[in-house]
Amino acid sequence: MAVMTRFCAALALALLVAGCQSVQTTRSGAVGIDRTQRMSQLVSESDLRQGAVQAYRDVLGKERANGQLNADAALTARVRALAARLIPATAAFRADAPGWQWEVNVIQSDELNAWCMPGGKIAVYSGLVTRLGLNDAEIAAILGHEIAHALREHARERASERLTADLLLSGAAAIIGGGAIGRDLADLAYNVTVSMPNSRGHEIEADRMGVELAARAGYDPRAAISVWQKMARAGGSRPPEFLSTHPSADTRLRDLEIYAARVMPLYEAARR
Repeated sequence: MAVMTRFCAALALALLVAGCQSVQTTRSGAVGIDRTQRMSQLVSESDLRQGAVQAYRDVLGKERANGQLNADAALTARVRALAARLIPATAAFRADAPGWQWEVNVIQSDELNAWCMPGGKIAVYSGLVTRLGLNDAEIAAILGHEIAHALREHARERASERLTADLLLSGAAAIIGGGAIGRDLADLAYNVTVSMPNSRGHEIEADRMGVELAARAGYDPRAAISVWQKMARAGGSRPPEFLSTHPSADTRLRDLEIYAARVMPLYEAARR
């Protein structure tokens, strides 16, 4: 029995190593994002995009039934117009992104939140704009940040980490039996985008890529600084959950100042 247990553990580890590969999700852009990413072959980006379509449909259906989907037509039009300017700028990081099946919707809620699922499925919560009094450049900063998560496939990275942990806990049998492949892709896409927090490393990358996307679309990248200041103030001594895994306020602001300055020439060029 002990020999079989060791064999299964060794096989699980071998499958784990074989199932992960280095992935280049994006070009480095002006901000220089070049971290090597490793993804599990047990879940592909196409899998997550397929799951995201269903998960996004589920979210919209629920909010529509509650009368909370795009209840403010003017705000919805405003957010969609801002996203429409940002989406072409995604080509600086990956050529396929402008051609994704993008969707942008506003959920009527006081919650300070926004997200972008794999493949460009975006939701902005109205409270983020109304409670914080965001201007267009600040909304663009939020959108750019969330879009960056999708470009960089951070959801797939989190899914890979989750599958890796499951494999180590359950052994090779789960993989051989199709446990990972048989997962509900919609639940997986929702969980890794909305429920599971990003790592601090992911948030830093999204901050830096977000300011570049905003700058390329003609929005002042320095607005990212003011929007995060507003977000931190809104939480008082307890930051909003949206910021719970983000770097500390001081660290984040210093980083944003550096990278906003780096992409200012792109902003100036876009304004001409």
